[in-house]
Amino acid sequence: MRNNTVLAGLIAVLTFPGIITHELAHKLCCDLAHVPVHKVCYFRLGNPSGYVIHEQTDSYGKALLIDTAPFFTNTAISLLLFVIAINLPFGPVACVLYWLGISIAMHSFPSSGDADNLWSQSKSSWKKNPLALLGFPLVGLIKLAALLSRVWFDLLYAIALLVLVAFLFKGESLFHF
Repeated sequence: MRNNTVLAGLIAVLTFPGIITHELAHKLCCDLAHVPVHKVCYFRLGNPSGYVIHEQTDSYGKALLIDTAPFFTNTAISLLLFVIAINLPFGPVACVLYWLGISIAMHSFPSSGDADNLWSQSKSSWKKNPLALLGFPLVGLIKLAALLSRVWFDLLYAIALLVLVAFLFKGESLFHF
């Protein structure tokens, strides 16, 4: 079990920009939705690696926005970084952008805690708000992504985004030496 803890800590250190942007997405959406935030930790060694503690939302839409924000934010930022990187000559700057893109994409998926919050909100809101019915399969997808992260699904997602961008913008190989 100690090896898993050490590996998780190492991955967190190597991908800290993704953890920070994940939590920043939650925080910014709380601010946007006028949901009071009690405490924010953008990065730490431990479990969880970051968190945002906020008030219960007064609408399902706000809960959905806050809980899913990291997926859309981190994915968009990663795509932008990859677009810039593949259009630069291969070198130190491009490598830093690839690392940032991969580390941010790896933390795109909402956490199990986010899924639990969404489940709770979906259960209490589905009769009043049909949009809440979308929450149930979303929770399943989030939990599946968390389970698959044990076999590096988050890294595969990041690499898939990079390959997609490279294909769309270069149409052939990723690196031109």
